[in-house]
Amino acid sequence: MLITILTWIVFGLVVGFIARAVVPGSQPMSIPGTILLGVAGSFVGGLVGNLLAGNTALQVHAAGFIGSVLGAILLLVLMMFATRRRLA
Repeated sequence: MLITILTWIVFGLVVGFIARAVVPGSQPMSIPGTILLGVAGSFVGGLVGNLLAGNTALQVHAAGFIGSVLGAILLLVLMMFATRRRLA
């Protein structure tokens, strides 16, 4: 059980760092935030992959590495769009 949790933490950290490196701009996020971004991106990538595969049942599962990075990028862009300040 401990090995599984540590694996998710390391995987989330790597995926989160890659997503933050790919998306331009400043993302003021801590290391635990980066880990959560990577883990959440994995589940978003799995959901989107499931929808693209044509499955009718909405199953939430973890995606592979590429799907996880794409899901984390999507989450990061949405987060940046939702929290950006308007200059008026």
